[in-house]
Formats: sequence, structure tokens, C-alpha cells
Amino acid sequence: MSASVYRKIVVKVGSNVIAGENGLPDLSIMSQLIEQIHQAKKQGTEVILVSSGAVASGRSLFQVSAKTDTVARRQLLASIGQVKLINTYTSLLQAYNLLCAQVLVTKEDFRDRIHYLNMKSCLGALLQHNIIPIVNENDVVSVTELMFTDNDELAGLIASMVGAEALIILTNVDGIYDRPPKEPGAQVIPLIDSSKTDFSAFISAEKSNFGRGGMLTKCSIAHKLSLVGIKVHIANGKTPGIVTSILNKETVGTVFSTLANKSKLKRWVANSEGYAKGKVLINEGAREKLFQTKKATSLLPVGVVKIEGEFAKGDIVKIFSEKGELVGLGMAQYSSDLARSAMGEKNKKPLVHYDYLFLYDQAESPVS
Repeated sequence: MSASVYRKIVVKVGSNVIAGENGLPDLSIMSQLIEQIHQAKKQGTEVILVSSGAVASGRSLFQVSAKTDTVARRQLLASIGQVKLINTYTSLLQAYNLLCAQVLVTKEDFRDRIHYLNMKSCLGALLQHNIIPIVNENDVVSVTELMFTDNDELAGLIASMVGAEALIILTNVDGIYDRPPKEPGAQVIPLIDSSKTDFSAFISAEKSNFGRGGMLTKCSIAHKLSLVGIKVHIANGKTPGIVTSILNKETVGTVFSTLANKSKLKRWVANSEGYAKGKVLINEGAREKLFQTKKATSLLPVGVVKIEGEFAKGDIVKIFSEKGELVGLGMAQYSSDLARSAMGEKNKKPLVHYDYLFLYDQAESPVS
């Protein structure tokens, strides 16, 4: 058997892939997925599975009163359904003498470097011992602002965290289309350049029956990961052998091209936009200096024209040009109070050191 094109991947499977319209888990699809993960491991690929389906599984087991609060309903169904979901995966993996581990996370787990590294260490230990981590959002405690956009966002964060070479997002369509899929002549786009940021013209914002996200979210995550060197495949999880086809370099679904790979620390910063505590506005000279290619450049206070919000040392800040364009993200080396006192002055310690600085493509703004 030939080696896989990737050494480490994250596979995200959506609710509409593993659950039918009636909410019952589709065991044939789940069995195919596990068989493909087994094949990937035989080819030398480490696999982390990010699986939706807890709430959908819960729906198949219990009927919640329509009078129940929306948040309480989700918590109840997730509590019941997560047990069924992980038990199903455990049973399917036993046929291949493989073990899995349940990893439930919340957005809070990504908010600081210590929690981030603890989770990364756990996932690394599981992979080292040939155990397949099955990750899902902890819907029991994740509510409102504590929730991920959906498991696509979670999968992107996990892929960045573990240094995966690729994220495979399995959905119930064949990929990204060049126009609304229902229109005559619509075709799947096989390759999307990493500089492409406007997907709204041909992607419906419609969400799935069971999940929270849609294709726009998937494209946004894929674009962000492409900027830090992680290739993203979006493909139909109901297609037999789809993961195996991707690992065998077959042209299926949609692939997002990548820019140069980034350090693991920069990957963490790049995926911390949602946790930024403040804004730093810089002048045009500072912006040009940051994007020079000949040498690494830190963000110095002399180029800062305005500080918005309050932040402490170690917090993530967003960096904007004077025109209001999001330039990048960085970890502040000191507080907002000290930053304001040093603003515009020369010979001061960098506000954001290069090692903790992630810059978006110079010509494009990131997908919001």
C-alpha cells in the first residue's frame, strides 16, 4: 500500500453526513468513515476526527417538549446524544482493534496559551499511543457567546493546534460550486486560490438541518487555514471512499491552496482573532515595513497611531491600518496603558514581536 500524501490530518464530519433526515445516525456512512480512517492509519497518517452529531443523535432518542427553552433543549439533547455518538464510534473502531478517546471542548479552552498547550499535549499523547481522538464541542456547557460558530471552526482550530498538514471537511455536497448548485450548469470548483476571499456571490448562506454553520463558514475557515499553510479539502462525506480518494491524490471536491507554512506559535495567533482584547492602529509606514520580505520585522510603538480597548501583556490584539483594514493579529508584549504611553516614540520595546505576529495577505482582507 502506498504512503498517504499527508502525515497528519483532521477529518471533520458534519451532522448532515452521519445523520439522516429523521435524525437517526446513518450507521453505513459512519462505518465507511471509520473504515477509511483505518486505511489512512495503515498508510501512515495520524488522524483526529472532529465529529458533529451529538444533538442530532439526541433527537433520535428523545422527544423534547416544544415549550423547553432553546438553550436547555440543546443541552439536553447533546447530553443524551453524545453518549450514543461516542459509543457508536467505539463499537465501529473495535472491529479494527482501534481505540478512540472522547475530547469535549469549549471556546474557553482556546482563550489562553496555557489551556491551548494543555489540550495540544493531550491530543499529542493520544496520537502517540495510536488512539484516535474524537473531538466535539461540549454543547452541554457551551451556550451563546461561548459557542463556536460550528464544528468547522473547531476543526480549524484543532488542525492549527496539532500542526496538521490538511483538514478534510466532509459535508453533504460535492464541494464549492461556481454558482448556486441548483442552477443549470453549476460545477464544482476543484481548486480555490488562497487569495480568494469573496465567496458570497456563489455560495448560499443556507444552513444544514442539524448543524449551525453553512458553506460560507467553511470557506472562511479554509481561507484562514490556507494562510498558515494548512490545505483544506471540502468534499461529500456520503461519497464512498472519499477520504481515501483524497489521500490518494485524486481530484475530488474542492481544495484550497496554501501559502508558506507558519510556525506553530504563529498558527495559534492566526486562529485567535475571536479572542482579541484590543485594537492597534498603525500608520502607512509601519504597515509597509511589516510586509517587507527581506527580513522579519516586529511592530514598534513608533508606528502606532491609536490604541483602542484595554489589554494586558499576553493578550491578542488586532492590528489595523489607518484606513481601517485588518492587517494582522499579534500577542501584546505589554499592556494597553504602557502602549499608549510609548505610542509614536522611537527606541522602544516592540509592542508585538515578530515571533508573535501573524499578518494577513497584503492584497486581501480576511473573510469576516
